[in-house]
Amino acid sequence: MGKDLKGKELGVGISQRKDGLYQARYSDRWKKRKTIYGKNLRELRKELADAIAGNDNFTNVKDEITLDKWFTRWMEVYKEKSIRSNTKREYTHIYSKNISPYIGGRLINSLIKSDIQLLIDRASDSGYGYERQNKIKVVLRDMLQRAVEDHLVINNPVSGIKLRADKEIKAKALTVEEQSQFFDYCRNTFYDNLFNVAVNTGLRPGELFALQISDIDFENGFIDVNKTLVYQKYLDDNKKTFHIEPPKTKQSNRKIPINSICRIYLERQMELKTVISQKRPKEQNDYLFVTKFNTPLNSVIYSDAIKAVIKQINITRPFDNQFEVFSGHAFRHTFATRCFENGVAAKVVQSYLGHASIKMTMDLYTHVTKEKSVADIEKIVPQSNNKIVNIKRKMA
Repeated sequence: MGKDLKGKELGVGISQRKDGLYQARYSDRWKKRKTIYGKNLRELRKELADAIAGNDNFTNVKDEITLDKWFTRWMEVYKEKSIRSNTKREYTHIYSKNISPYIGGRLINSLIKSDIQLLIDRASDSGYGYERQNKIKVVLRDMLQRAVEDHLVINNPVSGIKLRADKEIKAKALTVEEQSQFFDYCRNTFYDNLFNVAVNTGLRPGELFALQISDIDFENGFIDVNKTLVYQKYLDDNKKTFHIEPPKTKQSNRKIPINSICRIYLERQMELKTVISQKRPKEQNDYLFVTKFNTPLNSVIYSDAIKAVIKQINITRPFDNQFEVFSGHAFRHTFATRCFENGVAAKVVQSYLGHASIKMTMDLYTHVTKEKSVADIEKIVPQSNNKIVNIKRKMA
């Protein structure tokens, strides 16, 4: 029990200094001694009671941690052993580029919703679209949610933040005519087998690059998709190099059926791989699809190979009707589009593509299913009605 200067009991933790100022002491939940000062005893007792209640109810927080310090801690404790190196590299890049320069020095318990919204707005004003804005939001939301769980902040200010760009759902697929023309021109080129397997399986580029002969089961008729090959400079790499990673999502571990066309090109590629390996004995690997030098593929090589075919196509076409350049991912979208056009159920297409949810599949290919619905509904129109429509058109 503390006393005032006259010896009167003031209560636990409260005392009066020689200069007449009252002081109240207590220990917070981190065992740190806190002292409150005041000239008015009644007000001091109320402030002490509020502080103790806040401590007991976890509504007070540590006040010395900056966002930069918390990012380092967050990565070490919550992310280091649970995410891929490539994801770690991406998080670090986004934080250092879009977050740290603006609010990295701020104390984490000083951040409010408007601070985060201004950060997103700044990214938008700098030309960053939906995807980057969303990644900034995702990183901050997880960081500060962990801080809430560790009782470092009271609530998560990222909740309710609005992105300043609409999500662009782009699923570039070749039309039937474009597909036919492209494969006419790529016939017998070095990457002909690769292109044909891509458009007949819907594999992601990295999944194609990681494919090995042991993943092909001709007897049961499927490809076992169990890994992806990425070409990146991770945080502990000196330069870009190849890394084998697990597939993108849990659902990406899948078995894709081999159709008759795909089988032909897989068998051809196996023969080609044998020839290349014999010519390049110093460059040995287990990848089915490789360069002419028997080295692994990456997205740049893949893209350049596609552009080489398109260049040959465009030589024969007028300048105002050039064949549009597309990425390797377009083969995946073309595969899915042909599936929908031929009546394959959405749930089955989802399993082929390895999407995490049916919603993702439907969001990407809504335009395809709408077009097919219009075409399908016409199939149920009675023949007599069709004749009536044709007569009316002639009369018009």
